[in-house]
Amino acid sequence: MNLKKYATTYVPVCNIDDLVPGRGACVLVEGRQVAVFRLPRGSVYAIGNHDPFSGANVLSRGIVGDLKGELVVASPIYKQHFSLVSGRCLEKPDVCVPVYPVRTLKGRIEVGSEPVPDGSRVA
Repeated sequence: MNLKKYATTYVPVCNIDDLVPGRGACVLVEGRQVAVFRLPRGSVYAIGNHDPFSGANVLSRGIVGDLKGELVVASPIYKQHFSLVSGRCLEKPDVCVPVYPVRTLKGRIEVGSEPVPDGSRVA
């Protein structure tokens, strides 16, 4: 994930092998639900788990894919697509979910304790 540099604290959430490639899982980071996705080629992304359209915490259970070159997750409720990179809703670009910095160290996935500031997102 390409982000402008900013300070954050990383929280270990799971082992990389705990995530099935192409699927997501919900983890708690500083009391917030975060959806973490491992893609088939090994990259990992993290966004807020809260679906702003349905009001439910379900994005971790959405279908991951590529829509016109954009890595997305489709909400399992109303099917809006959210970018895994920017958090932007493709159907309604003025709606975004938080994006969290994520890294893998020694087989362990770590998620930033704070979402990426809007100005640091790279769409």
